[in-house]
Amino acid sequence: MSNQNNSKKDLYFFIAKPRFAIVISIFITLVGIISILGLKLEKYPDITPPQIVVTASYPGASADVVESSVASILESQINGVEDMLYMISTSSDESYQLQIYFKSVQIVTLTL
Repeated sequence: MSNQNNSKKDLYFFIAKPRFAIVISIFITLVGIISILGLKLEKYPDITPPQIVVTASYPGASADVVESSVASILESQINGVEDMLYMISTSSDESYQLQIYFKSVQIVTLTL
């Protein structure tokens, strides 16, 4: 019974003093607007670009031989591919790895 009386007192307080209720409402609204403006907004999230990994093996070859015979040929053929951002190559004994990164491109399909 006491809770109902307290809630009625609160209600009647705001009914009797509408200016006070308006001031509180404006204050809460202003605090909300300031809070929204203070939030950081990221327009574009960090997205890992699409990539392709090319791996080649040359049994018995040193890193220098792999670089001159495999890496140079692959890199010259792949260089300049459409929408390529960059590539990273690694040559070691008997193996070669090339990572190619591309721009994020939206694929649009048309149905006729």
